Amino acid sequence: MKIITTKLPSVLIIEPNVFSDQRGFFMETYQKNRYKAKRIFPDFVQDNLSYSVRNTLRGLHYQLPNGQAKLIQVIKGEIFDVVLDIRLGSPTFGNWVATYLSERNKRQLFVPQGFAHGFCVISEYVFLVYKCSDFYKPESERGVLWSDPDINIDWPIDEPVLSEKDCRYPCLKNVLPEHLPVYIMDES
Repeated sequence: MKIITTKLPSVLIIEPNVFSDQRGFFMETYQKNRYKAKRIFPDFVQDNLSYSVRNTLRGLHYQLPNGQAKLIQVIKGEIFDVVLDIRLGSPTFGNWVATYLSERNKRQLFVPQGFAHGFCVISEYVFLVYKCSDFYKPESERGVLWSDPDINIDWPIDEPVLSEKDCRYPCLKNVLPEHLPVYIMDES
């Protein structure tokens, strides 16, 4: 497997080994020892499947307390996937990275704890799967406004389909400090 680093240390794009022939293909989507050898350590405890239609935008989400690392992969369709550093004291606080994940490129995105995550659907529909390092806890659910002008994410869609909740999240500068994770130097 190939690891592609991003401008946010510890946010990684992963290209798993894919074995193809006339019958189709085979790939490992996760193997604990191989990922650990690449410094991807979380103990994943929950797998999720998400279905969304074209122009759906979900995010930017995180949990606090009970932060979640995530390993994300599209199995049908394509998304523009965004990760935002929201760790207080981080040298990259407020910076974001994005990548396209699709059934064609078979890439995965590793999102460590302490980052907000969101995506928009650019295909007719998408099925994506993701592993989480902690259980979903509704009382820990938080977010940053997807259209925060200070962050200025260049989403590749013009009229996103949004949930009511995603429209109400605050801009990053308005999130109370106690509602943000804290940067720990040796976590990257």
